[in-house]
Amino acid sequence: MRAGDKARLGVLRLALAAIKQREVDTRQPLDDEAVIAVIERMLKQGRDALDQYRAGARDDLVAKQTAEIEILEGYLPARLSDAELDALITEVVAATGATGPRDMGKVMAEIKARAGGRIDMRSANERVRSALGPG
Repeated sequence: MRAGDKARLGVLRLALAAIKQREVDTRQPLDDEAVIAVIERMLKQGRDALDQYRAGARDDLVAKQTAEIEILEGYLPARLSDAELDALITEVVAATGATGPRDMGKVMAEIKARAGGRIDMRSANERVRSALGPG
């Protein structure tokens, strides 16, 4: 507020409102993992909106939504690098004994449990799919 950054202030207020709403819905205070899940959900919604704004050629809204996404991403843990993600996928595939696309759900669940909010689940899904190969 003191810096006068109205865009950041607005995004933080939205995030706090979403966190408070989740606390009211669950009737208990949220731990760090639950707060990260709320922010990830907000990011997913923002990315979906961004795709729609691009399809509608709304450059003004694209710029605003991109800025909001960048602000929210600043409050998440540091992302895993591509090499770290590949190593994690290899480790999880070996640990779960996954042999093909049928085991995709099992592998993705384990990756999400281990990496939490440090990966983009969309890119992880694509990498797991290629690692497991065709059915």
